[in-house]
Amino acid sequence: MSRYVPKRALAVPLLLLLALVLPVSAGAPPAAAARHEPEVVGGDLARAGQFPWVVRLSAACAGTLVAARVVLTAAHCVAGMPIEGLSVTAGTVDLDDARAHRVRVTRAIVAPGFTQVTDGDDWALLRLDRELRLPTIPVNDAPGYDTGRFTVIGWGATAEDQAQQRRLRYVEVPLVADRRCVAAYREAGYTYRPDEMLCAGYPEGPRRDACYGDSGGPLVRRDPYGGWRQVGVVSWGIGCARPGLAGVYTQLSTHAPDLRAALSALR
Repeated sequence: MSRYVPKRALAVPLLLLLALVLPVSAGAPPAAAARHEPEVVGGDLARAGQFPWVVRLSAACAGTLVAARVVLTAAHCVAGMPIEGLSVTAGTVDLDDARAHRVRVTRAIVAPGFTQVTDGDDWALLRLDRELRLPTIPVNDAPGYDTGRFTVIGWGATAEDQAQQRRLRYVEVPLVADRRCVAAYREAGYTYRPDEMLCAGYPEGPRRDACYGDSGGPLVRRDPYGGWRQVGVVSWGIGCARPGLAGVYTQLSTHAPDLRAALSALR
């Protein structure tokens, strides 16, 4: 297993993709490309209004509406990218829907410690140029929710050799023990950091996972009252739904104080 790839979309310009991948993969065999670009493998089509807080970034990533004019996404989706021209599509499951909200991004706060996905701190908040009258999702700040079964949502590819999708998809994935992901990624030549990452998926099958184009999207679960709570952000992995390797997500409860401060600054 060779290089890691964030779960960002394959539509990323080639030079940018190489810049993201080569520093990590130098000297590694090409068989296990880690992904910065994920999509939902083995998932189902989302119904209109099922996940109204999921949005699509023009940077070929996903995100979530966590306040009326603030989107949570992955740092690797926007770090180093000019804000001019960055926009969000919201309020739809179909990216071709003419009725969808399309709004510009006016400011971004990227996690201060972010360098690359395998080093952690893979989150960012984006301020929109206007408020959206759509439901928002609470960001988890309690480690007690970082367990059990989750749902991952996005417009990413449904297989490593496929393009991103027009229609929103989702799939359920269980938590994978940190010790298993530490060992699996160490063997592949990468560092999984259990203090700030979550691992979820089916290492032994069936093939269900995030994939290319799902980066920045949410890992969510139900709270005791039936509401949704976002526990993670799609971050990275090796390929999509490969045997022995679960997807890696930013653990939001670890970053709760920094997220609260950044959110206050953008409101």
